[in-house]
Amino acid sequence: MSQNANPSVHQFTVKDVHGKDISLSKYKGKVLLVVNTASKCGFTPQLEDMTKLYEEFKEEGLEILAFPSNDFAGQEPLEGKDLEQFCVLNYDAAYPIFEKTHVKGSKASDLFQFLSSKKENGRVSSTPKWNFHKYLIDKDGQVVDYFYSTTNPASGKIKRAIKKLL
Repeated sequence: MSQNANPSVHQFTVKDVHGKDISLSKYKGKVLLVVNTASKCGFTPQLEDMTKLYEEFKEEGLEILAFPSNDFAGQEPLEGKDLEQFCVLNYDAAYPIFEKTHVKGSKASDLFQFLSSKKENGRVSSTPKWNFHKYLIDKDGQVVDYFYSTTNPASGKIKRAIKKLL
């Protein structure tokens, strides 16, 4: 992937929460916020703020992609439909939720290896340190920024960064 002159998240296929293959190329022309989530984390209430952010900007071309992960202190015990139900029933999630994913270390998915490595994505070097690490992707699928778990999705910092790309 590092040989690609314009490395992009659009080259990846991931599985949604139902196990169906989803090509991220379907998001060409959209600004993406990719977030590793967990249902039993102190940051879990950010799911509600992700919903608010999505509602605010979806008509302008924002998509939020939630990737549940159990990589941090076993804080994602749920699987499949239970993950989706948790997010929808408790936080009105209307954005796509994907299959539970490894986001760090040698087991990290190809997508998260790409997102984490400047060598692969050409711009950003930031491995998730905890749940709710966020990557901002432009309309061309380029990684342009990242935000730590402590940065709320509804923060002015994230909203300003999104507005610049829309």
